[in-house]
Amino acid sequence: MAKLTSKKRNDLPSSDFAVAGRKYPINDKSHARNALARVAQHGTSEQKAAVRAKVHKKFPGIGQSKGGKLTKHEMEHKGHKAVSDCSGHCMM
Repeated sequence: MAKLTSKKRNDLPSSDFAVAGRKYPINDKSHARNALARVAQHGTSEQKAAVRAKVHKKFPGIGQSKGGKLTKHEMEHKGHKAVSDCSGHCMM
């Protein structure tokens, strides 16, 4: 995941955040995946729904299952609490 400095974060448009108040940046795919992971850990049910909807609108397919089943990639990440838990086994 590319480092998002305070300056870069402050320069992002509000549309690059999943929740009002400039929470959960989704400016790229890796931050979008991280937003899903973080909101799952710490978000309210309303925030979880908002982040999922915004991420899936901006990056269709991220976190989506195929036919009700998890994709191979999602199975590899099942149980990971953060993108960094991947230990480099995939290119996110």
